[in-house]
This record gives sequence, structure tokens and C-alpha cells, in this order.
Amino acid sequence: MICFPNAKINLGLYITEKRDDGYHNLETVFLPIPLQDVLEIKPLDFYDAEYELQQAGIHIDGPEKENLVVRVFLDMKHEFGLPPQTIYLYKRIPTGAGLGGGSSDAAFMMRLLNEQFRLELSNEEMERRMSHYGADCPFFVRNEPSLATGIGDILSPADIDLSGLYLLLVKPPVAVATRDAYARVTPKKPAFDLLKSLHQPMEEWRRTIGNDFERSVFMKYPRIAAIKQTMYDMHALYASMSGSGSSVFGLFRYPPAEAEEVFKDCFVFQKRLSNLRPTFS
Repeated sequence: MICFPNAKINLGLYITEKRDDGYHNLETVFLPIPLQDVLEIKPLDFYDAEYELQQAGIHIDGPEKENLVVRVFLDMKHEFGLPPQTIYLYKRIPTGAGLGGGSSDAAFMMRLLNEQFRLELSNEEMERRMSHYGADCPFFVRNEPSLATGIGDILSPADIDLSGLYLLLVKPPVAVATRDAYARVTPKKPAFDLLKSLHQPMEEWRRTIGNDFERSVFMKYPRIAAIKQTMYDMHALYASMSGSGSSVFGLFRYPPAEAEEVFKDCFVFQKRLSNLRPTFS
């Protein structure tokens, strides 16, 4: 069975307070976008191993068993007595980019196993389970525009539809550590209501919708700030860093011209937006 875990972007991101447990409460809207990895499972040909991981595309650092896809599979295997599987993962979503690629892969693995082996886990149950793997993992269970609060794990539907606009996503060859990004932010309440602002004309978003990580990240990585400004120079309706960076996205009424030439040493993705309908086959 095969599926296509997608990335997300953040429309607005406010760090509202630091919690007693050391985490931060935030407010943001997660929006799924059509940049996708490929994830497939097949029965393992030999049974002297619990799993086999075959990975291609963008390289992922770290031990194999720390990969969220492997962690989810092994946890589910042990709980439900699943047979050994070969896991094929083709990475197209950059890491360290604020796009939730690893979280999406993990959630889609749980959804894939639920579908393949008819485990009959509800969305609510999968969201509960995914919260143990990362704050934004539960979002990818339903994978629809959502207002996220708490540490990013309290979700409610957000009536946001950007279909027909063109997305330009650019990631420079730098990665921003989420822990470092949080360390340089002073929590505060946002000046404008996020959902109300998102229902204003998009030309107003630049004034009323922001990302609290940008100020400190831009100071350390001026290249990221330059990418955002360049998108506005290219007539973006709105541009912002996603998550804690390092990727920047722009929303355009028309396809941005020569983006790959303008950002020739960066990862570049562009596509007309439409409502995503994840499939498993």
C-alpha cells in the first residue's frame, strides 16, 4: 500500500506564553500543501527482522530507529502483532524547514497501517496516539486547514481555502533548529485576531499576520529575510517564513516567473493550490 505524505505551511504563528513544563503555547493555522513524500509498505520477504527501511531522495540524518516512520511502525507492530514490513520512503520535503515533513510521514504511517490491517482506529484515537511523537503530528491525521493552539496539538477546523492561488516555496541551504528559535522569542499576545485577519483581503495580511520567529531568525540568517523580500519584489500577495524556518513561502495570483533562476542555489517548489485529498492505494 502506498500513500503520499504532504507538507504544511503556517499562516501566522504567534508564541503566546511559556508554560510551566518548559514548552510554549502558540497560535497558528496549519495549511496542507501539495509538496509530498512517498511512503509505501510491503510484506518483508524474510522474517528474521522486524522491518526493513529503504530510503531515497533527501537524506535524513540520525540513527534509523529514531526516524519517526520507523518508531510508529514498531510501536504499532508490537501492540497489534503486525507482520514484518519493508518500508519505502522517498523524501521530497526538506528537513529543518518548518514544513512538518517528518511529522507528516509519521502520521501517514499510522493511517497507512490502520487502513492496510483494518485496525479500525478512529481519527480521534490516531490524533491522541500521534501527540506522543510531536506537537504537530496530530494535524496530519485529518490533514485539513486547522487552527492550532496549545503547543500545536489542540486543533479546530479553519475555514481557509486558497485554491487557485500559486504557491512558491523556497528553502535556502541552511537549517534552523527549533529549540534555538524558541530560545530567542519573547512570548506575547498577538495584536490581531488570526482567524479574523485571514478572512480579510490577502493584501491586508502583510500588515496584520506575522510569524514571531522571523525577527530572531532573520537576524541570524539574513539570507532568509532576503528571500521573503524578494518574493514581495516578485509581486507576492503575501510572504512569510513557515514554522521556525528556514523555508519561506509566497502566495501569488499568477505563476511567479523564473523562480528557479532567482533562487538557483535553493530548494524551490511551486504549484497551483487546490484542496488536497490524500489517497491510499
